[in-house]
Amino acid sequence: MNKREQKFVAVVWEYYDTSGRHTLPWRKAHNPYKILVSEMMLQQTQVERVLPKYKAFIKEFPTIKHVAAASLGEVLRLWQGLGYNRRAKFLHQAAQVVVTKHKMVFPRTREGLEALPGIGSYTAGAILAFAYNQPVTLIETNVRQVYLHHFFKKAEKVPDSQLLPLIEKTLSKDCPRKWYWALMDYGSYLKRTQGNITRKSKQYVVQSKFAGSDRQIRGAILRLMLQGGRCTSEEVQRSLPEFEGGRV
Repeated sequence: MNKREQKFVAVVWEYYDTSGRHTLPWRKAHNPYKILVSEMMLQQTQVERVLPKYKAFIKEFPTIKHVAAASLGEVLRLWQGLGYNRRAKFLHQAAQVVVTKHKMVFPRTREGLEALPGIGSYTAGAILAFAYNQPVTLIETNVRQVYLHHFFKKAEKVPDSQLLPLIEKTLSKDCPRKWYWALMDYGSYLKRTQGNITRKSKQYVVQSKFAGSDRQIRGAILRLMLQGGRCTSEEVQRSLPEFEGGRV
């Protein structure tokens, strides 16, 4: 690494040492199942919303065997409030594959993990890094935030292909697990204090509004079904008092 990169690494470690989120429950156990649950929940969802849901989910389904044996309805009930319910479906399916095909042992390669339902390149890498401490290259929104802030201050539309060599070059080979925790915590801090720097990324996509969206309607239908209620358009509209437009 050159001096600029060494200084960058020192800044990230210093922030983590003094202000890192060291008490997050999924960081206390290096268990691939718990990492998978946390990563599925954290996709497009803030940590504060995930914390109580994660704790409740792990209490109900403490092992991958428990969640694989549950019905999809039971899994979805615990998932309510997080949105993007396909994540819960994929988690349930992946658990079943690990239990039946892999005898409850998670694959330890990126290719093996990506073969599981709903697991893409990032989630597979996260399991390898956080559960097995493997020095794999990862990129997600907080990691982008950090590298864009330090190395591309005046650039726009920066593709991931320009970030990945820097991520790989500055990656801690001794403790990649903690290094990515540090990057994510520092990235979260930068977003709070500097704004959404990931707008500079070529991969940046504006998230659609939830209120009045098809996602909101699907969530209302699912809640009614899980509660055993009627699922007429009138019932759905009553469950969404803020919904406007009469599209149900």
